[in-house]
Amino acid sequence: MKKLYTLLLLALTTVSFGQVFTDNLNYADGALLIDNGWTAQSGAGTNSIDVGASNGLSYAGYSGLTGITASAEGNAALLDNTGEDVNKPFAASVTSGTLYYSFLVNVSSPSDIATGGYFTSLGNGTTNFAARIFVRPSTTPDKINFGVSNTSTGTYGTTDFDLNTTYLIIVKYDVAVAGSVSLWVETSGVPSTEAAAGTAEATASGGGLATIAGVYLRQFALTQNITIDGLYVDAGWFGNTPPPTCPLAFQAATKVCDAITGGTDTYTVTIPFIGGATGTYNLNADSGTIGGDNPSTTASGNIIITGLSEGTNLVFTANGGDCNLTVNVTSPNCTPPPTGVALPFSEQFAYAEGAALGGQTNWANINTGDDILTTAGNLSYTGLAEVGNSISFAGSGIDTFLTTSDVTSGTVYYSFLTNISSMTGVTDPNGGYFAGLGSSTTTFGATLWTKQVDDTNFNFGVEVRTANAANTTWTPDAYQTGQTYFVVVAYTFGADAADDSVNLWINPVVGSPEPTATITDTHTATDLATINKFFFRQDSATETPSLQIDALRIGTTWEEVTGTNLGINNSNIAGLKVYPNPVTNGKLFIETSANAEKAVVVYDVLGKVVLNTKTVTSEVNVSSLKGGVYIVKITEDGNTATRKLVIR
Repeated sequence: MKKLYTLLLLALTTVSFGQVFTDNLNYADGALLIDNGWTAQSGAGTNSIDVGASNGLSYAGYSGLTGITASAEGNAALLDNTGEDVNKPFAASVTSGTLYYSFLVNVSSPSDIATGGYFTSLGNGTTNFAARIFVRPSTTPDKINFGVSNTSTGTYGTTDFDLNTTYLIIVKYDVAVAGSVSLWVETSGVPSTEAAAGTAEATASGGGLATIAGVYLRQFALTQNITIDGLYVDAGWFGNTPPPTCPLAFQAATKVCDAITGGTDTYTVTIPFIGGATGTYNLNADSGTIGGDNPSTTASGNIIITGLSEGTNLVFTANGGDCNLTVNVTSPNCTPPPTGVALPFSEQFAYAEGAALGGQTNWANINTGDDILTTAGNLSYTGLAEVGNSISFAGSGIDTFLTTSDVTSGTVYYSFLTNISSMTGVTDPNGGYFAGLGSSTTTFGATLWTKQVDDTNFNFGVEVRTANAANTTWTPDAYQTGQTYFVVVAYTFGADAADDSVNLWINPVVGSPEPTATITDTHTATDLATINKFFFRQDSATETPSLQIDALRIGTTWEEVTGTNLGINNSNIAGLKVYPNPVTNGKLFIETSANAEKAVVVYDVLGKVVLNTKTVTSEVNVSSLKGGVYIVKITEDGNTATRKLVIR
């Protein structure tokens, strides 16, 4: 069965010319923004955003009485914590045309912004954002990159920018449900026109808003240190007359997988258009074959691009007359939906840095908002090998589920390493749960909770079911932020539907027999009849702290989730040897004491199966694999192990 994916694209209209918004943030020293026309849309009163003392940013031709903003350089907003996020509305909402949003920014240290995030945007309401501006540390020491997106995942430019330096940021946003957004970062001077600004540092499209009502400022990291000043929004480039209107317009496009298999498939993109037959348009696609209706001769119809390879994104352009249109289409994932992984299961998060967990094999997203993202590096714990990467999330956002085979009796265990960086702002008196098991995407059990003691200390908790937060059983001891903990949770089915129990262990010795649990929850509840789900949950800023998680394992015995290696049941595959590593001649050898038939599955760093075979000998042909890092999973006589594999 084919899957249908919809990508919202660029719709071009016009808006009345003129200035829309300006704020130079020249309030009294130390003044709060919420006391000067700004409104908190989240985290109200927690680490409120203020201005400093004579900390206004300076940029020739933009700030100052002779600059674009025409105001003396006074104070500027300090985005230097987590907690309160604010917005200030326009005099009237904008529902069509193009907006140009500009401001000055100065970032003090890359370590303050961790792995990056967005710190300002346009939007409407309290949860709808577009034209989000991102910053992250560069791979070059003591440098930063800027990015842009309409979603929670930024598209970053490749230019390295300096710390403690003031830059002029210019953002162009086409106001539409699928509005495109472009970002320029100027180091000196103010370009007189968009053309004079040259190629944008970064561009993105899709996931936008058809109504823009104001400017938004966001505190995304505990120790971020970003100064922002001179906010200015106009319908033209710094007051210039908007460019001529293009009569040709693209509507929402669709992308359809031609097949759904475990290999590399092809997909087809359909781009509806209106306003055709108004000129001669040159059409170009960087991949695939263009067909369908021709907008040069047809008033409305569909441009169809076929033969696109899964994993290859599409850039499509239409040029002619006053039109210079671009459509960016991200390749769909044409892999089959998860049908339930067998237990025991191990997840090393061996995906690219910044990849969304919900887009990987076996995982699926529920709800909307910020993704759970892959983070480079591992957490360390004595006895556990460090393989792959880890994941991180915080606050509200998408919940991500793994479907497993059904378990209806006995005990289901899950374990992982976790490090909570801060409990600042996580103030819900009932705490919040961030992981657990379930029988569906709405029925949960064995939930793992945290609750603030203070900004640097917290309690862990567990609950049989999530129906009543007051029934959570909490650890008597507090645990520290910034420390890595090995947590194991077990759900045990009872004799009837109301006597199931949940155990929690904190920092058990790896490879030891099952010890007495740290805490046990036995609150009476309507217990789970079946377990076939594991999930990570992002609830809210006051319930979900900033977490890093690594080395997830799920099984039905203690040994399967607390063994000494990330591979499951490695000790049960007697005499396992995997060599050579790295492989240089296309031949991998896998030996065991039994030398029975083995199922061998190789995954790339994005978690996609690139080789799936069985062997009754010790030799496996891997010559089809390109040079790189992989994970190989070996199953023999019901026992499974995983190893990191390097191909050269």
